[in-house]
Amino acid sequence: MWKKLLSAIVVGTGLAVALIIVFVQTSSSATNISATNRWAWSDVSGWWDFYHYGNVEVSTSSISGYASSSIAEISLDCHTSPSGDICGTSNYQVTNPDGSGNLSGCAWNDTVGWISFWCGDGDCDGSSVEDASSVCSNSNYRVTIDANGLFQGYAWNEIDGWISFNCANDNSCGDSDYKVETSWRPGKLTGTLDSSIFDTDVSGGANLNSVIWQGSQPSGTCTKFQIAVSNSSGGPWNYWGPDAACDGSGDTGGYFGASCPGPDSPIVISDCDRAWIKNNRYLRYRVLLESNTAQNLTPRVDDVILNWSR
Repeated sequence: MWKKLLSAIVVGTGLAVALIIVFVQTSSSATNISATNRWAWSDVSGWWDFYHYGNVEVSTSSISGYASSSIAEISLDCHTSPSGDICGTSNYQVTNPDGSGNLSGCAWNDTVGWISFWCGDGDCDGSSVEDASSVCSNSNYRVTIDANGLFQGYAWNEIDGWISFNCANDNSCGDSDYKVETSWRPGKLTGTLDSSIFDTDVSGGANLNSVIWQGSQPSGTCTKFQIAVSNSSGGPWNYWGPDAACDGSGDTGGYFGASCPGPDSPIVISDCDRAWIKNNRYLRYRVLLESNTAQNLTPRVDDVILNWSR
């Protein structure tokens, strides 16, 4: 039975602003390509330099700008071609359709024509879905960006042949150590916020039962919590997750609500031995907000309710 209810209200507008600061990626220049790791290779046209013009930028949906090469510029996006926005006459783009670094679409070069970044996108529309004109059954290639921001794999052009984005593709790094690297990273973005200190006014300590949060959680996003307890208002504050609730050891990587229950769904604190969380007068929580993979949606937390008993 719940003896008492504590309601911790987080001001919605303040939290939203904090999330925007965390989730928006910025760059000090017009490119997020490495000044060192900037080279792709073609056996026909030689080196392609993705840093030279300082305008190639990887985002959660596309790649814009143009690279330099011996066959003139390699345009990655009709909006940012060397001639400006030409999408009215030729609509093309290299895309990052699911925000995970699996590239699609086509680039353009005036000398050799279309440059395909994925065998599954035969019509060059930049879709993440393999289309009817796919050639993957004959030649399975794709340019990807890994968790470290390194391009992997090959692009293809009928005249220029294979364009390699990383020497690791053919184990040639010992002879020629080249690659293309971006500061952009695929996957979900996260932001955290620590609560103020809550005094249960129970001198012998209280027992936290569950956490309920209110707000919105768009598809693909997640809201999780860690708990810190102390018998001193000065801490120390060790934020732990469910494994610590069971064995009492410091679990800094685990979170209550890892299954991503939505708002108004109680996140129950484990029923197993949780001596570290019992009989402590003061409580705090850490809320972790996780974006979707495309990094364009985030949860919003308006209120957090801690259910505790004596």
